[in-house]
Amino acid sequence: MIQQQGNRFFFNVDWITVLIYIALCSIGFINIYASIYNPDKAAAGFDFGSSYGKQLIYVITGLILGLSILLFDGRLFNVFAPFIYGITLILLVIVLFVGRNVGGNQAWIPLGSFRLQPSEFAKFGTALLLARYVSTFNPKFRDIKSIFIAAIIVLAPLMLIMLQPDTGSALVFLAFMFPMYREGLSGYFLLIFLGMIVLFIADFLVPTYILILILVTVGGLFIYANKRKQKIIISTVLVTLVAVGYLFLVKIAYTKVLEPHQRTRIELMLGLKTDNKGAGYNVIQSQIAIGSGQATGRGFLQGTQTKYGYVPEQSTDFIFSTIGEEWGFAGCTVVIGLYIFLLLRLINLAERQRSTFSRVYGYSVACILFFHVFINIGMTIGIIPVIGIPLPLISYGGSSLWSFTILLFIFLKLDSNRMGFI
Repeated sequence: MIQQQGNRFFFNVDWITVLIYIALCSIGFINIYASIYNPDKAAAGFDFGSSYGKQLIYVITGLILGLSILLFDGRLFNVFAPFIYGITLILLVIVLFVGRNVGGNQAWIPLGSFRLQPSEFAKFGTALLLARYVSTFNPKFRDIKSIFIAAIIVLAPLMLIMLQPDTGSALVFLAFMFPMYREGLSGYFLLIFLGMIVLFIADFLVPTYILILILVTVGGLFIYANKRKQKIIISTVLVTLVAVGYLFLVKIAYTKVLEPHQRTRIELMLGLKTDNKGAGYNVIQSQIAIGSGQATGRGFLQGTQTKYGYVPEQSTDFIFSTIGEEWGFAGCTVVIGLYIFLLLRLINLAERQRSTFSRVYGYSVACILFFHVFINIGMTIGIIPVIGIPLPLISYGGSSLWSFTILLFIFLKLDSNRMGFI
């Protein structure tokens, strides 16, 4: 029966998602062209050696790659998940020795004129292995062992990426907490995660000794209110001690681990420093570009910030500023709307899966996509530190485009195969 269905799997593909994928890739190509547009060179004809020419090649080959994935048996991704994960880890180790340093990050392996970024491909490798672990052993994440194993799967590539150091790409791996939450991870872990973010920010805005005093006072009051409940008292003491230790860990990581430019970006975002000509220049110019677009934009190839190259890295990390300037609020709304529709579509597809493997993988795809979109757009408008991650399917780059293509089309294949996939 499964074999008979196999002949129809290609036709069970969710083509709406494929159309959204094509639309986002097309928007990316158009705005990459605009971000590096030069009237003199444009008159000479289409240039495949330029960024927009290479991106067109990446888009075409990416679409071929995605459609090729749809021809595979979806069960193969479950079977080969450990192998794919292992390959991505090996690439992450190799890049530490032979990688090319760009912008302070040794994250690319040079392959002729192309640069391979292993951290992008590690995302779908991790998603596959996590989905296999959950589907094979059916952990409910209620015991330390299951949480520990899942954490190792996620932290192994994360730590290797931190060694590059590529903090932005590493942070994306925190997205895997949400698929685990869907599969039974306690909501307390999400509260802890939120608490860590709050304490991290507060540690820069408030003197550490005052934060410790607040934590100890709140803990003491909570203990007093539950003085007859020994387990609550022990838990409160442990949480308070861990929170205090975390505050000191943040300070150590800030001074010893983060690079100077990363520290500066955090200080700029929190308003602790003003640097209109240095590290803050990118964000300021990006905000000017987006704001100048107003309701409907200046028009295609008419953006002055874009045309005269005021925004650095405009075809990669700051591509959203081109959209904002030339297409205005309307264009930004369309792009964000496409992403929201895609995310809701992926969650809907994930929920209809019959297999745990497909469901966990689907949620992983949605969460990775959400983190990338939220962080990238957030940093272009100045509400998140600039950590250098691409806008999915829109930013320039072969590794990014291909990795998101593989990530998405594997799930589309699993979904098309859902009636026969156990």
